[in-house]
Amino acid sequence: MINKTRRALLANIGSAAAVCALPMPAISSVREPRWLSFYHTHTRADLELIYHDGYRYVPEALNRINLFLRDFRSRDVHPIDPDLLDMLLATRTSLGSKRRFEVISGYRSPATNESLRNQTNGVAKDSYHTQGRAIDIRLTDVPTGDLHRAALALGQGGVGYYPQSDFIHLDTGNVRSW
Repeated sequence: MINKTRRALLANIGSAAAVCALPMPAISSVREPRWLSFYHTHTRADLELIYHDGYRYVPEALNRINLFLRDFRSRDVHPIDPDLLDMLLATRTSLGSKRRFEVISGYRSPATNESLRNQTNGVAKDSYHTQGRAIDIRLTDVPTGDLHRAALALGQGGVGYYPQSDFIHLDTGNVRSW
């Protein structure tokens, strides 16, 4: 028997999958403000803002997100793909969460990425992080396994699951998972 919480989670995932299966023009026709909230685990910075006003992406908000998700090691700033922000919002919404995302990694400079590749396994040579198209995150009010399943249900981009480190990876590349 499925408990009420699990049933609600499955219903929300199904609803989000249906919405996200719509062509991008249909998604972009929704005229409601889109907001996100973040906490960066390395810099301890917070950010909460409306990044899309219902009609367009807000340039000032995107600039603040670019700065917030900069390479915290080198301090290099790079534009973040707005589609990645929409993936984050769709994933969080599908779970019924209003909590902030905890960010483990956003943009990475090519030099930082190469350094990480030399130190550990699992860092891609041509990582989407170096293009501003990937993020590693968790939600404090949602088990990471549930977050992973919700992101997979969207059927968009790359979704990686790192249970030992308690985070998932999202990117705007081709649909794939690991």
